[in-house]
Amino acid sequence: MATQSLYRRYRPRRFNEVKGQEHVVRSLRNAVINHREGQAYLFSGPRGTGKTTSARILAKVLNCENPQDGEPCCECASCLAVERGTSYDVHELDAASNNGVDAMRDLIEKASLGTPGRHKVYILDEVHMLSKAAEAALLKTLEEPPPHVVFVLATTEPHKVSETIRSRTQHLQFHLLPMDVMEQHIRWLAGDAGIDLTDDALQSVLRQGGGSARDTVSALELVASGGGEPLETTPLDEFIEAFIEHDPGRALTVVALAVQQGRDPRTLTDDIVRHLRDCFLSLMAPELVQLPVQRAEEVSALAQRMGAAAAVRAMERLGEMLVEMRHAPDPRLLLEVALVQLTHEAASNDMSVLLDRIERLEHQVVSGVAAVPAVRAAPIDPSTGRAALGGRARRETAPAATPPAPAVAALPSVLLVDSGAPAAAAPAPATAGTTPVPVGAVQAAPAAAPVGDGGDLVAATAARWAGDIKPKLKGLARAMYSNTTLLGERDGAFTLGVSNEATRLKCEEHRKDVEAAIASVVGGKVAVQLVIHTGPDDHDDAVAGGGNGGGGGGGGGNGGSSNVVPFARDAPSVPMPDEEAIDLDDLIDAPPEAVVSPIDRLAQAFPGSQLVDE
Repeated sequence: MATQSLYRRYRPRRFNEVKGQEHVVRSLRNAVINHREGQAYLFSGPRGTGKTTSARILAKVLNCENPQDGEPCCECASCLAVERGTSYDVHELDAASNNGVDAMRDLIEKASLGTPGRHKVYILDEVHMLSKAAEAALLKTLEEPPPHVVFVLATTEPHKVSETIRSRTQHLQFHLLPMDVMEQHIRWLAGDAGIDLTDDALQSVLRQGGGSARDTVSALELVASGGGEPLETTPLDEFIEAFIEHDPGRALTVVALAVQQGRDPRTLTDDIVRHLRDCFLSLMAPELVQLPVQRAEEVSALAQRMGAAAAVRAMERLGEMLVEMRHAPDPRLLLEVALVQLTHEAASNDMSVLLDRIERLEHQVVSGVAAVPAVRAAPIDPSTGRAALGGRARRETAPAATPPAPAVAALPSVLLVDSGAPAAAAPAPATAGTTPVPVGAVQAAPAAAPVGDGGDLVAATAARWAGDIKPKLKGLARAMYSNTTLLGERDGAFTLGVSNEATRLKCEEHRKDVEAAIASVVGGKVAVQLVIHTGPDDHDDAVAGGGNGGGGGGGGGNGGSSNVVPFARDAPSVPMPDEEAIDLDDLIDAPPEAVVSPIDRLAQAFPGSQLVDE
């Protein structure tokens, strides 16, 4: 026999057990006490807020043999029959599957018949799905029902119910539960059911439920089945960070992670819009934000950094995409396009974005910072006077660089060059034996520490990082560390480079998971260090296994000028020489004998055949 679900096991049986709907409970209880119950009610509100449950409690108290202060006794035969679903006084009808006019005519015919109790109660769930003909058939009976009949209509979309029906009912609106009430209820329910619940798991349950009592209890049951571990949810804060940092790759990474977890792109888009709404409300009306206190503070901090204008623009753009997704063959593509437009200013043609870019350019002109030209003119070949083929794609002319030193050679001395300085503040010419590199790519440090067993582990980690260690990472840790740059050994630690401070902080949250994955592969504890890296991009699959040994020799050869263990791929690259310009006038046609005619092809395909002229 299957175990009964928690939301059915803990379904309220009396009005005082209904949480968060005091205005509804007060109206129904007073109507019963004063014998002023209405002939028709319309219960509307989000799913899982107690509409059908309240309708059943009302049906019980209207036929209860011993009602007490507007509450059913839940002990008489009538109350027990209603709870078992075998009462002749209560009829529940699902309007989603019985939405035709024939079903309404049958209901009208039975409504006039007598009943064992004082009232015959009809509960019509999802009434907004009735057809126009069914609504018209129900209308007259709803307006003038028999004196012993009470109709309770329930819907999640009251705007779809015709105004003629709404005007003939008492409309009671159910609300999502406040987070403090929901948290208190879940703590009590978990304790009564014997479920061990940590604070992290409780917060994940509350976020998953979103104020719906049934959804929250279902999430609690899922956590209990998983051994008390928090639910794996999509980190919606990452999208806000991507909007703030103008980082399209960050947003697309979270989309890929969510789709990998089985999330539907439409549902994910709707969740992002809801999260943006919470950010917007935290700026305009914080009392309307339905979130736990700690979570509300985090959302408010994000909203302060993002700003109301950016939040509104993101909600508008994603709302447009939700409409277009209804008929799109690939909704994920539309979501990714919208996220790129919101995070990459050059891909957006929104007027507010253009004005913001113009304002920043004016600020750069006033402050004397040179702007980077958008398009370079193609260079001219002096020998022909024409534009050199592929000239626009060529690299800028650079001074000849020294060839890269092998990995086992001594580490050359490092000359730090500030890559972010204006062009006027050029660095002094490099002396012999020095290699100019941008600041951040390599940081100078005191004397190199000798590399022992720990250095061997770091070298083994660097050699096996791309092939064995990164595939062991899971979830967001794998996504965040996929864009890091391998820098080698620094101060006895395995060092990775990231593009900015925000990304480094996010990677720091998963550093322990990475260190655990490294320990499981190399068999020892290796410390992971994250630094801001603004140098040329490296590739994990180009790691030289002997980098550690070379680094040790380099430290001794240079008197300990740096403690960075270089790899072969870390050597400065030599720019490729410009390709030779091609003059189109020098091109000649292929010799005639190189062209095979169709007749010759047929003769080769059918040996021994003869051509016959007719």
